[in-house]
Amino acid sequence: MTFRFEDFLLDPERRELRRADALIALEPQVFDLLLFLVRNRERVVTRDNLLDAIWNGRVVSESTLTSRINAARRAVGDSGDEQRLIRTIARKGVRFVADVAELSSAAPPAAPDKQAAPPPAGLPLPDRPAIAVLPFTNMSGEAEQDYFSDGISEDIITTLSKLRWFFVIARNSSFIYKGRTVHLRQVAEELGVRYVVEGSVRKDGHRVRITAQLNDVATGSHLWAERYDRELADVFAVQDEITEAIVAAIEPQLYAAENFRAQRKPPDSMDAWDLVMRALSHYWRVTRQDHIVAQALLEKAISLDSNYGKALGLLGTSYMFTAHMGWMDMAAALSLAEGAARAAIRADDEDAWAHNAMGHVHLFARRFEHSLAEFEAALRLNPSFALAQGYHGLALSYCGRWQDADEAARRAIRLSPRDPYAPVYLGIAAYARFLGSDYVEAIRLAQEALRQRSDFVGAHRVLTAAAGMAGQTEMADAALKELRRAQPNISLAWIVEFMPIMLAPDRDRYLEGFRRAGLT
Repeated sequence: MTFRFEDFLLDPERRELRRADALIALEPQVFDLLLFLVRNRERVVTRDNLLDAIWNGRVVSESTLTSRINAARRAVGDSGDEQRLIRTIARKGVRFVADVAELSSAAPPAAPDKQAAPPPAGLPLPDRPAIAVLPFTNMSGEAEQDYFSDGISEDIITTLSKLRWFFVIARNSSFIYKGRTVHLRQVAEELGVRYVVEGSVRKDGHRVRITAQLNDVATGSHLWAERYDRELADVFAVQDEITEAIVAAIEPQLYAAENFRAQRKPPDSMDAWDLVMRALSHYWRVTRQDHIVAQALLEKAISLDSNYGKALGLLGTSYMFTAHMGWMDMAAALSLAEGAARAAIRADDEDAWAHNAMGHVHLFARRFEHSLAEFEAALRLNPSFALAQGYHGLALSYCGRWQDADEAARRAIRLSPRDPYAPVYLGIAAYARFLGSDYVEAIRLAQEALRQRSDFVGAHRVLTAAAGMAGQTEMADAALKELRRAQPNISLAWIVEFMPIMLAPDRDRYLEGFRRAGLT
């Protein structure tokens, strides 16, 4: 694939940059940097992105990095003052901003071969995001370790297949590329996918290092990459842990990429899938206004397809979250959410979001055992579903099982540490520690949640009650002021009516913490 911008041609296979017919000499690192910027032109590339891609994670000086960027600018007739093609985004990174056309690389004509089979035609993309997981490369130099690297790939395929939002290529198709050097573009065309996961496994004694990368082949960009270092005491436990972590990280990246594609469509041409992707982008921002926008988009998607289980499940979950935050009347939210959740399960009983929504409804309707059962069903369908894992923890805490709740919330954080909802999981863990009378840890967790998300109402509530019970008068007073700013309708009566705390001793102690802080 060759890239054309202005009167330049950038050819990755020949490693050439041409302007008209003139070949422009480039140092290898400068060529790699320019190519990386062009391939990732839809986003701002950070300093760390460049270090990982061009210097393989090795730290180099700021002057070295700047000199390579300036050299790339000079090669394409740009400058640091003009920034016509390569733009610096203050405190964020750089981005290639020129219009780029992707051209098929010209290959020299080959002599006809009557014995050769014609190349396979590219498969059309399905109606859902399609993804292939290539067999992870065994870097250990030991053939007997193939079982472990193959096992990681197979488990990722199996787990991704549980996400009914995606079309996942079966193992036997993606494993035909094992041991072969192929371009991702070829893989995408032959399997009919847009996204490809690739990685490697390196075992050294009792330790293993696993790298994974998610690629958007259509744009040539790397959406996500991560490295995992583990002790190999229990092979299967490590395999399960890494698989869950990789899938938990991939899922939101796919949503984000699909949302970006949807945003480029004219509003009147978006189908139900596009609308759900747009809604998810707002849902993950965790603000009142964004949830309002998300709900409107989801309602529009449902108007286009009344049996769209994904949209119904997400809508029900959004209603309950806004009510739990005190942003929406609980009775109204319960009615709307229950209707959406039941419709979602009728439409697709195998969708984890549908059961997640129903778990929320049962919880706030104080049907505790039903709530736990629904969250457990969601996690059986998708063990990497961090949101369901966190809210399963909340349900456990409201049932008085604070140790189990703490473990579930921390598991959600481990599954998705960069999740926009990570402050929510921290808040749930903080509430669990409050129930366990560990007020110091409850305060620490609530403060960390607020450091990440200063407007998170749930963490304000736990911090206020925990500081009150810990006798931290000044902290409790300040926390209550912030809580009232974040949730103006907060009162002891609101807590009694709308927080479904099953056990009277747990509820009484929570209320006592608020009383000591000065809430009435």
